[in-house]
Amino acid sequence: MDEELLPIGQFARLGRLSVKQLRHYDELGLLRPAFVDAETGYRYYRASQARAALTIGLLRSLDVPLAVVGEVLGRPPQEAAGALSGVRDALEAELARRRRTLAALERVMAGGLPAAEVRLVREPASRVAVVRERASGVADIGRATSLAVARVLEAAYPGDGPVRLVGLFPVDLGEVVEVSAALVLQEGWRVSGARVEVLPGGVFACATHVGPYDQISLTAHAVLAWCAERRHVVRGSLREVYVSDPAVTAPEELVTRLMVCVEEDG
Repeated sequence: MDEELLPIGQFARLGRLSVKQLRHYDELGLLRPAFVDAETGYRYYRASQARAALTIGLLRSLDVPLAVVGEVLGRPPQEAAGALSGVRDALEAELARRRRTLAALERVMAGGLPAAEVRLVREPASRVAVVRERASGVADIGRATSLAVARVLEAAYPGDGPVRLVGLFPVDLGEVVEVSAALVLQEGWRVSGARVEVLPGGVFACATHVGPYDQISLTAHAVLAWCAERRHVVRGSLREVYVSDPAVTAPEELVTRLMVCVEEDG
């Protein structure tokens, strides 16, 4: 046996990986043995492969997916950086989501579980322009909503006069969430690139949220809890009526009305 070849156990210690990991990386084609005994199936490695093993361990400790690890191994620094940029963006998005979650938790710790003042209001039906977007989970709702709002304003808003924007969200959130932005149309407004629909009226449980959009879920919880306690059957989408203009209003001062249609005799 060539003395440069190391049995898998010895190489695992050298490369700071487990034997199980080495076998798995072999199956994925990430780190092939230098030699496999045809009779025993034993795997052997060269000491020069330890750098690749250590690199895999380092990247995995940084939450880099194995598919991206395969793109990075053996690449020049600039190419490796390009492959890793998507991982960095995903980590930044996750960090931002965690910060929003932390802010909401701190708000609950400071003020207790949300107990916004909820009242029943009657709303008329409205003729609206609607744009829909799909969010890949709860963490992606903000992006999808912003895109839908931008699209519906481009499709129907003439650029002057008051604006009434409504966000529509399913009460029960799944892995894929369809969100909608509805712009209440005024006489003479033309629509191009959006559907024109009638937003149903009815009796709504309504509460006012003051603060950042990413903490609206706290007020939504209060509204739904209020409905459940009074046995009001919720139907349709959860509506966010955007009272403030986020372009000129500080996040802590944003005013949003949360509404959900109810059947009073639950």
